[in-house]
Amino acid sequence: MVSLALKGVGVSYGRRMVLQGVDTPELRGGEVVAVIGANAAGKSSLFRRIAGLVLGTGQVSISGNSIVAGRARPSACYLPQDTAVNAVLTVYESILLAFKQGGSWSVSDAELRRIDAVLRELEIEDLAFRGLGELSGGQRQLVSIAQTLAREPDILLLDEPTSALDLHRQFEVLSLVRRLAHERRMLVLISIHDINQALRFADKVMVLAHSRLVALGAPREIVTPALLADVYGVRARVEVLDGDQPHVIVEGSVKHAA
Repeated sequence: MVSLALKGVGVSYGRRMVLQGVDTPELRGGEVVAVIGANAAGKSSLFRRIAGLVLGTGQVSISGNSIVAGRARPSACYLPQDTAVNAVLTVYESILLAFKQGGSWSVSDAELRRIDAVLRELEIEDLAFRGLGELSGGQRQLVSIAQTLAREPDILLLDEPTSALDLHRQFEVLSLVRRLAHERRMLVLISIHDINQALRFADKVMVLAHSRLVALGAPREIVTPALLADVYGVRARVEVLDGDQPHVIVEGSVKHAA
C-alpha cells in the first residue's frame, strides 16, 4: 500500500515563505484527507511540493506499493485549480492524451475501455466527442478530473476540484473520489473550502494556517468552534445531524484582538 509522509516541508517564492515546517505522520492509501484553511494558507503550494513541481525545504517521502500492477514506484498526480484548455482537442482525445502521458503512443483495447469507464463514472459520456472549447467551466472541470482519474495515480492531489460545479455535481464527484480511494487503496488529498463537505467525505482533515500545519486528524476531533474562530475568524457551532453527521453552522464573525 502506498504511503506519504512529510518532514519539515517548506516552500518559498523568492524571499516570501508560503509554507514552513510541515510534519505529518504516515498517510496511507485508502484515505481521503481534506486540506482546509483560509485563502493563501499554502494549500496549493503544499500540493505542488508533494507533486515535485516546486522545490523547497524538508522531505517528501512516498513509499509502498503502487496500486497499478507492474508500475515501478508509486506515482502522484496533481490536478490544479486552474487548468489550461486546448480547444482543438475533443474531450475523448484530451483524456487519452493525459492517460498516455510519458508512455508509449500505442493504444490498447484495455486502455480505451479504461477511458470509457472514467467517462461513465463521471456521467459525461455525452461530452466525449465535443471540443473542449465548447464546454462550460463546470464541464471542463469534470473533464480535468477524468484526465486525472484515467491515469490511475497512487496519490491523487485535487486542488479545489469542485469549485465550478453545482451542488449535485459536487456531491457526485466527492462521493466517487471517496469510493475510488477506498476501493483502490489510493491516497487522496483534496483542497476544499466547504467545511461541511470536508466533514462528510474526508477520513482525515489537515488544517493549514499562517503557512504552517496546525492540526491533522479525524474531522469530528479537529473541526471545533475554537479552530474555526482561530483559522477563519468566524463564530460557529458544530452540531451532529442525521444521527452521526457533524455539521458546521456559522453564526457570525470574530473580532481578534490587535
